[in-house]
Amino acid sequence: MNTKDNKRRRESRERIEKVFIELLQTFELDKVSVSDICKKAELNRTTFYANYTDIYELADSVRAKLEAQTVEFNRSGTESYNRHDYLQLFRHIYENQLFYKTYFKLGYDNQYQIIGYDTELAQKEFHDRFIDYHCEFFRSGLTAIIKLWLNGGCKETPEELFEVITSEYKGRTQI
Repeated sequence: MNTKDNKRRRESRERIEKVFIELLQTFELDKVSVSDICKKAELNRTTFYANYTDIYELADSVRAKLEAQTVEFNRSGTESYNRHDYLQLFRHIYENQLFYKTYFKLGYDNQYQIIGYDTELAQKEFHDRFIDYHCEFFRSGLTAIIKLWLNGGCKETPEELFEVITSEYKGRTQI
């Protein structure tokens, strides 16, 4: 495949993914069709199938890109980046709302793992009991707060969301 074909294929994939993400903001995954994507992207079905076997492969591809961007965000901080810096996370979410809405819309958030929960502090705070439950409570709570914020159009500032987390978890998150 020559450079021109590679460029055309990359552009087709980008158009398909962009339209797919747009459609996901209005419809559930099982309501998005290849026909809808092709019509809105102004591409033939053969172009879609030359790039993806079906909607679910496309969804997996988009998910993988979203996760790679999240990993890159976590790595791209300054040398002093603290993975417990939820204010930085909230600012990133605020600046990339469509990205996060799509991630949650695809339903992959249940697989997301908060690595930054301070288990040592939790072990002290909770006398080394039921740590897995406390971690899950925190992960689920944080995810629910982020979803609620996104669904409300991120009307509160990242600083206000940070204040909510800080007050709810009273320092156990090492913020």
